Amino acid sequence: MSKQGYLPLDLPPPTYKPIRFRSPDRPIWTENKAKLIERYLYYFVMITKHGAYIDGFAGAQYPGKADAWAAKLVLESKPPFLRRFWLCEQSKDKLPALQDLASASVQKGRTIKVLPGDFNENLESILASGDITDKMATFCLLDQHTFECEWRSLRALAAHKSGNKIELFYFLATGWLDRAIAATTRNQVVLQKWWGNDEWRMLLGMKSFDRAQLFAGRFKSEFGYKHAHAWPIYDKEGGARRVMYHMIHASDHDEAPKLMSRAYRKANEPKEDLADVQRELFGSESFHKH
Repeated sequence: MSKQGYLPLDLPPPTYKPIRFRSPDRPIWTENKAKLIERYLYYFVMITKHGAYIDGFAGAQYPGKADAWAAKLVLESKPPFLRRFWLCEQSKDKLPALQDLASASVQKGRTIKVLPGDFNENLESILASGDITDKMATFCLLDQHTFECEWRSLRALAAHKSGNKIELFYFLATGWLDRAIAATTRNQVVLQKWWGNDEWRMLLGMKSFDRAQLFAGRFKSEFGYKHAHAWPIYDKEGGARRVMYHMIHASDHDEAPKLMSRAYRKANEPKEDLADVQRELFGSESFHKH
Protein backbone atom coordinates (compact mmCIF):
# COMPACT_ATOMS: atom_id res chain seq x y z
CA MET A 1 0.00 0.00 0.00
CA SER A 2 1.36 3.43 -0.92
CA LYS A 3 1.98 6.19 1.55
CA GLN A 4 -0.99 8.08 0.12
CA GLY A 5 -3.39 5.48 1.48
CA TYR A 6 -5.67 4.24 -1.25
CA LEU A 7 -3.92 5.15 -4.51
CA PRO A 8 -2.91 1.97 -6.38
CA LEU A 9 0.72 1.00 -6.66
CA ASP A 10 0.76 1.22 -10.46
CA LEU A 11 0.26 5.01 -10.52
CA PRO A 12 3.31 7.16 -11.28
CA PRO A 13 5.20 8.61 -8.30
CA PRO A 14 3.94 11.94 -6.95
CA THR A 15 5.22 15.15 -8.48
CA TYR A 16 5.74 18.19 -6.32
CA LYS A 17 6.11 20.73 -9.11
CA PRO A 18 3.36 23.40 -9.26
CA ILE A 19 0.62 22.33 -11.64
CA ARG A 20 -0.51 24.83 -14.26
CA PHE A 21 -3.45 24.49 -16.63
CA ARG A 22 -4.14 26.20 -19.91
CA SER A 23 -7.20 28.43 -20.12
CA PRO A 24 -10.25 26.20 -20.71
CA ASP A 25 -11.63 26.38 -24.24
CA ARG A 26 -14.87 24.61 -23.28
CA PRO A 27 -16.51 26.57 -20.48
CA ILE A 28 -18.73 24.93 -17.89
CA TRP A 29 -22.10 26.67 -17.58
CA THR A 30 -23.92 26.96 -14.26
CA GLU A 31 -26.49 24.37 -15.33
CA ASN A 32 -23.69 21.87 -16.06
CA LYS A 33 -21.71 22.17 -12.82
CA ALA A 34 -23.34 18.98 -11.52
CA LYS A 35 -21.96 17.12 -14.55
CA LEU A 36 -18.47 18.39 -13.69
CA ILE A 37 -18.68 16.91 -10.19
CA GLU A 38 -20.07 13.60 -11.41
CA ARG A 39 -17.44 13.26 -14.15
CA TYR A 40 -14.57 13.95 -11.76
CA LEU A 41 -15.85 11.35 -9.30
CA TYR A 42 -16.25 8.88 -12.17
CA TYR A 43 -12.54 9.23 -12.92
CA PHE A 44 -11.36 9.17 -9.34
CA VAL A 45 -13.31 6.18 -8.07
CA MET A 46 -11.93 4.19 -10.98
CA ILE A 47 -8.66 4.53 -9.09
CA THR A 48 -9.88 4.21 -5.50
CA LYS A 49 -12.53 1.51 -6.12
CA HIS A 50 -14.44 2.85 -3.11
CA GLY A 51 -15.51 6.10 -1.52
CA ALA A 52 -17.83 8.20 0.59
CA TYR A 53 -19.73 11.29 -0.49
CA ILE A 54 -21.04 14.22 1.54
CA ASP A 55 -23.33 16.79 -0.07
CA GLY A 56 -23.87 19.81 2.16
CA PHE A 57 -26.67 21.32 0.07
CA ALA A 58 -28.08 18.34 -1.75
CA GLY A 59 -31.54 19.50 -2.86
CA ALA A 60 -32.24 20.04 -6.55
CA GLN A 61 -31.30 23.57 -7.62
CA TYR A 62 -33.01 23.48 -11.01
CA PRO A 63 -36.44 21.82 -10.72
CA GLY A 64 -37.26 19.79 -13.78
CA LYS A 65 -33.62 19.47 -14.88
CA ALA A 66 -32.49 16.06 -13.65
CA ASP A 67 -29.10 16.35 -15.34
CA ALA A 68 -28.38 19.48 -13.29
CA TRP A 69 -28.89 17.75 -9.94
CA ALA A 70 -25.53 16.67 -8.53
CA ALA A 71 -26.88 14.25 -5.93
CA LYS A 72 -28.90 12.41 -8.57
CA LEU A 73 -26.01 12.17 -11.04
CA VAL A 74 -23.59 10.93 -8.38
CA LEU A 75 -26.02 8.35 -6.99
CA GLU A 76 -26.76 7.03 -10.48
CA SER A 77 -23.15 7.00 -11.70
CA LYS A 78 -21.78 3.61 -12.82
CA PRO A 79 -19.89 1.64 -11.64
CA PRO A 80 -21.29 2.34 -8.15
CA PHE A 81 -18.04 2.39 -6.19
CA LEU A 82 -19.22 5.11 -3.80
CA ARG A 83 -20.88 3.28 -0.90
CA ARG A 84 -21.54 5.87 1.83
CA PHE A 85 -23.67 8.97 1.24
CA TRP A 86 -24.75 11.83 3.47
CA LEU A 87 -27.19 14.22 1.80
CA CYS A 88 -27.95 17.40 3.77
CA GLU A 89 -30.73 19.86 2.97
CA GLN A 90 -32.28 22.65 4.98
CA SER A 91 -35.10 23.62 2.62
CA LYS A 92 -38.32 21.82 3.54
CA ASP A 93 -39.52 22.29 -0.04
CA LYS A 94 -36.56 20.34 -1.44
CA LEU A 95 -36.54 17.50 1.09
CA PRO A 96 -39.36 15.30 -0.34
CA ALA A 97 -37.66 14.94 -3.73
CA LEU A 98 -34.31 14.29 -2.05
CA GLN A 99 -35.82 11.60 0.16
CA ASP A 100 -37.49 9.99 -2.85
CA LEU A 101 -34.16 10.00 -4.68
CA ALA A 102 -32.44 8.32 -1.73
CA SER A 103 -35.12 5.65 -1.49
CA ALA A 104 -34.89 4.91 -5.21
CA SER A 105 -31.08 4.63 -5.06
CA VAL A 106 -30.79 1.94 -2.38
CA GLN A 107 -28.47 -0.93 -3.30
CA LYS A 108 -26.87 -3.80 -1.42
CA GLY A 109 -23.84 -2.57 0.50
CA ARG A 110 -24.78 1.08 0.09
CA THR A 111 -25.81 3.47 2.86
CA ILE A 112 -27.66 6.70 2.07
CA LYS A 113 -28.63 9.12 4.82
CA VAL A 114 -30.74 12.22 4.25
CA LEU A 115 -30.11 14.80 6.96
CA PRO A 116 -32.65 17.62 7.22
CA GLY A 117 -31.47 20.92 8.66
CA ASP A 118 -28.35 23.07 8.68
CA PHE A 119 -25.33 21.35 7.16
CA ASN A 120 -22.98 23.12 9.58
CA GLU A 121 -24.83 21.56 12.50
CA ASN A 122 -25.21 18.13 10.89
CA LEU A 123 -21.54 17.82 10.02
CA GLU A 124 -20.48 16.87 13.54
CA SER A 125 -22.65 13.75 13.52
CA ILE A 126 -21.41 12.79 10.04
CA LEU A 127 -17.77 12.96 11.07
CA ALA A 128 -18.49 11.22 14.37
CA SER A 129 -20.24 8.30 12.64
CA GLY A 130 -17.02 6.31 12.38
CA ASP A 131 -17.65 5.55 8.70
CA ILE A 132 -15.11 8.05 7.38
CA THR A 133 -11.82 6.42 8.31
CA ASP A 134 -8.34 7.60 7.41
CA LYS A 135 -8.26 5.20 4.45
CA MET A 136 -11.75 6.00 3.17
CA ALA A 137 -11.64 8.15 0.02
CA THR A 138 -14.12 10.91 0.87
CA PHE A 139 -15.48 13.78 -1.17
CA CYS A 140 -17.57 16.72 0.01
CA LEU A 141 -19.62 18.92 -2.31
CA LEU A 142 -20.41 22.38 -0.92
CA ASP A 143 -22.61 23.95 -3.58
CA GLN A 144 -23.89 26.79 -1.43
CA HIS A 145 -25.89 29.71 -2.76
CA THR A 146 -23.78 32.42 -1.11
CA PHE A 147 -22.89 32.37 2.62
CA GLU A 148 -24.39 29.10 3.87
CA CYS A 149 -21.16 27.13 4.41
CA GLU A 150 -19.38 28.30 7.55
CA TRP A 151 -15.59 28.35 7.74
CA ARG A 152 -15.62 26.13 10.83
CA SER A 153 -17.16 23.39 8.71
CA LEU A 154 -14.31 23.57 6.21
CA ARG A 155 -11.84 23.41 9.08
CA ALA A 156 -13.57 20.34 10.54
CA LEU A 157 -13.64 18.57 7.20
CA ALA A 158 -9.97 19.26 6.57
CA ALA A 159 -8.92 18.13 10.04
CA HIS A 160 -10.96 14.94 10.22
CA LYS A 161 -8.53 12.51 8.58
CA SER A 162 -4.83 11.99 9.13
CA GLY A 163 -2.88 11.72 5.91
CA ASN A 164 -5.02 12.51 2.88
CA LYS A 165 -7.75 14.97 3.80
CA ILE A 166 -11.38 14.90 2.67
CA GLU A 167 -11.55 16.35 -0.84
CA LEU A 168 -13.58 19.54 -1.14
CA PHE A 169 -15.62 20.96 -3.99
CA TYR A 170 -16.41 24.44 -2.70
CA PHE A 171 -18.57 26.85 -4.71
CA LEU A 172 -17.82 30.55 -4.34
CA ALA A 173 -20.65 32.83 -5.54
CA THR A 174 -18.41 35.05 -7.66
CA GLY A 175 -21.17 36.55 -9.80
CA TRP A 176 -23.05 38.37 -7.03
CA LEU A 177 -20.72 38.28 -4.05
CA ASP A 178 -20.13 42.04 -3.87
CA ARG A 179 -23.86 42.75 -3.95
CA ALA A 180 -24.59 40.07 -1.37
CA ILE A 181 -21.95 41.39 1.04
CA ALA A 182 -23.13 44.98 0.60
CA ALA A 183 -26.73 43.94 1.23
CA THR A 184 -25.86 42.18 4.50
CA THR A 185 -26.11 45.21 6.76
CA ARG A 186 -27.86 43.82 9.84
CA ASN A 187 -26.84 40.24 10.55
CA GLN A 188 -23.17 40.57 9.71
CA VAL A 189 -22.32 37.65 11.98
CA VAL A 190 -23.34 35.54 8.98
CA LEU A 191 -20.42 36.99 7.05
CA GLN A 192 -18.05 36.42 9.94
CA LYS A 193 -19.05 32.76 10.20
CA TRP A 194 -18.76 32.30 6.44
CA TRP A 195 -15.32 33.97 6.12
CA GLY A 196 -14.05 32.66 9.43
CA ASN A 197 -13.17 36.01 11.00
CA ASP A 198 -14.14 39.69 10.89
CA GLU A 199 -11.85 40.57 7.96
CA TRP A 200 -14.42 39.82 5.25
CA ARG A 201 -14.54 43.48 4.17
CA MET A 202 -11.27 42.97 2.34
CA LEU A 203 -13.24 41.03 -0.28
CA LEU A 204 -15.24 44.06 -1.41
CA GLY A 205 -14.11 45.40 -4.76
CA MET A 206 -11.58 42.63 -5.43
CA LYS A 207 -11.35 41.23 -8.93
CA SER A 208 -13.15 37.92 -9.10
CA PHE A 209 -10.05 36.00 -10.16
CA ASP A 210 -7.99 37.47 -7.32
CA ARG A 211 -10.73 36.66 -4.83
CA ALA A 212 -10.93 33.06 -6.00
CA GLN A 213 -7.15 32.75 -5.70
CA LEU A 214 -7.35 34.15 -2.17
CA PHE A 215 -9.81 31.43 -1.20
CA ALA A 216 -7.71 28.72 -2.81
CA GLY A 217 -4.66 30.06 -1.00
CA ARG A 218 -6.44 29.89 2.35
CA PHE A 219 -7.35 26.27 1.72
CA LYS A 220 -3.65 25.53 1.40
CA SER A 221 -2.22 27.83 4.06
CA GLU A 222 -4.86 27.36 6.78
CA PHE A 223 -6.03 23.80 6.17
CA GLY A 224 -2.87 22.31 4.69
CA TYR A 225 -4.27 21.08 1.38
CA LYS A 226 -1.52 20.28 -1.07
CA HIS A 227 -3.56 21.37 -4.08
CA ALA A 228 -6.32 23.96 -4.37
CA HIS A 229 -7.44 25.29 -7.74
CA ALA A 230 -10.32 27.60 -8.66
CA TRP A 231 -12.32 26.55 -11.73
CA PRO A 232 -14.65 29.13 -13.36
CA ILE A 233 -18.34 28.33 -13.85
CA TYR A 234 -19.95 30.66 -16.40
CA ASP A 235 -23.33 32.22 -17.05
CA LYS A 236 -24.48 30.71 -20.33
CA GLU A 237 -26.37 33.84 -21.30
CA GLY A 238 -23.16 35.81 -20.81
CA GLY A 239 -21.42 33.80 -23.52
CA ALA A 240 -18.46 32.63 -21.40
CA ARG A 241 -17.77 36.19 -20.33
CA ARG A 242 -19.41 36.34 -16.91
CA VAL A 243 -18.20 34.01 -14.19
CA MET A 244 -21.03 33.12 -11.82
CA TYR A 245 -19.11 30.74 -9.54
CA HIS A 246 -15.61 29.56 -8.90
CA MET A 247 -15.49 25.92 -7.90
CA ILE A 248 -12.50 25.53 -5.59
CA HIS A 249 -11.22 21.98 -5.66
CA ALA A 250 -8.97 21.10 -2.72
CA SER A 251 -7.13 17.78 -2.51
CA ASP A 252 -3.95 16.18 -1.20
CA HIS A 253 -3.69 13.78 -4.13
CA ASP A 254 -1.21 14.60 -6.87
CA GLU A 255 -3.41 13.09 -9.58
CA ALA A 256 -6.52 15.02 -8.49
CA PRO A 257 -5.82 18.34 -10.30
CA LYS A 258 -5.15 16.52 -13.57
CA LEU A 259 -8.34 14.51 -13.19
CA MET A 260 -10.31 17.70 -12.55
CA SER A 261 -8.77 19.33 -15.61
CA ARG A 262 -9.91 16.39 -17.70
CA ALA A 263 -13.37 16.42 -16.10
CA TYR A 264 -13.73 20.13 -16.92
CA ARG A 265 -12.95 19.45 -20.59
CA LYS A 266 -15.05 16.29 -20.85
CA ALA A 267 -18.04 16.96 -18.58
CA ASN A 268 -20.53 17.43 -21.43
CA GLU A 269 -19.24 14.57 -23.58
CA PRO A 270 -20.15 10.87 -23.42
CA LYS A 271 -18.08 8.95 -20.88
CA GLU A 272 -14.84 7.55 -22.24
CA ASP A 273 -13.71 3.95 -22.21
CA LEU A 274 -11.83 3.16 -19.01
CA ALA A 275 -8.74 1.95 -20.90
CA ASP A 276 -8.58 5.26 -22.76
CA VAL A 277 -8.68 7.21 -19.49
CA GLN A 278 -5.87 5.10 -18.00
CA ARG A 279 -3.72 5.36 -21.11
CA GLU A 280 -4.10 9.12 -21.53
CA LEU A 281 -3.62 10.03 -17.88
CA PHE A 282 -1.08 7.47 -16.72
CA GLY A 283 0.41 5.98 -19.86
CA SER A 284 -0.85 2.52 -18.98
CA GLU A 285 -3.95 0.39 -19.43
CA SER A 286 -3.51 -1.64 -16.25
CA PHE A 287 -5.88 -1.05 -13.33
CA HIS A 288 -6.01 -3.08 -10.18
CA LYS A 289 -9.46 -4.66 -10.22
CA HIS A 290 -10.29 -4.54 -6.53
